[in-house]
Amino acid sequence: MESSSSSTSLNFLSYWNYLNFLLFRPVLASLFVFSFIALWWLLAWKLVLVHVPLVQEIFGLRKKPAKPKPPTRRLSRFYNSINSHNSTSQQP
Repeated sequence: MESSSSSTSLNFLSYWNYLNFLLFRPVLASLFVFSFIALWWLLAWKLVLVHVPLVQEIFGLRKKPAKPKPPTRRLSRFYNSINSHNSTSQQP
């Protein structure tokens, strides 16, 4: 009788080892790899990627501020100053 109970316990242990080897180990290994990648991605995101303008635009983190155009530009000011200088010099 004792040999049949030990045989059953050996079968149960071999079934448990088989299940452990084929199911739990790959799942745990995959979870470890994915968590490792996620940890480093989060670290890279917080330290570096948030500050890259291209990444900010892709993920919609930063809206481009619309800069109003100045009323007069450099060249128009230059030509306006020439015109005003010429008009004052031509008038006696």
